[in-house]
Amino acid sequence: MKTIPVKATKREAFGKKAAKAVRREGLIPCTLCGNGETVCFSVDPREIKSLIYTPNSYIIEFDFEGKIEKAVLREAQFHPVREEILHLDFYRVADGKPVSIAIPVRLTGNAEGVKVGGKLTLSARKLTVSALVENLPDEIVVDVTELGVGKTIFVGDLHFENLRFITPATAAVCAVRVTRASRGADAAAAK
Repeated sequence: MKTIPVKATKREAFGKKAAKAVRREGLIPCTLCGNGETVCFSVDPREIKSLIYTPNSYIIEFDFEGKIEKAVLREAQFHPVREEILHLDFYRVADGKPVSIAIPVRLTGNAEGVKVGGKLTLSARKLTVSALVENLPDEIVVDVTELGVGKTIFVGDLHFENLRFITPATAAVCAVRVTRASRGADAAAAK
């Protein structure tokens, strides 16, 4: 999985007033939790932009005046009107411990059901998985070549080495839906 280096500045003041003061300076207040320790800090929005406005998931390497901490994004809070980032929560990554993170799904192949007039729909853009950091893929690639009309691929159908799915096994990943065109083709073939 790709990593993004980010410079971070620890902050001593906590609470609503301190967070507002950080935002007035043009920075984003953040927290880093995990391993029984919580660190409050702030980051420049320009450094974190490539992490927030993308469908991809990344491991973040925070640089606290020379001390490197690895983390994953847990939650991003946005202003309801201005779409500006209000607060970010990160979870610390420990060596040898599995991390749960949402990874984007990419479909490959030309589905059999699409060839006869069906419509391929992607139901889950991201799936939550758990694995060690070194085993995390950049994306989950699902081959849809054998998928017929009216058929669905569920999370339980996917198998990847060194990867455990947190998303329920009954959740649909993608399906080929029946369209009017495919129904018409079936009716014409039946006559």
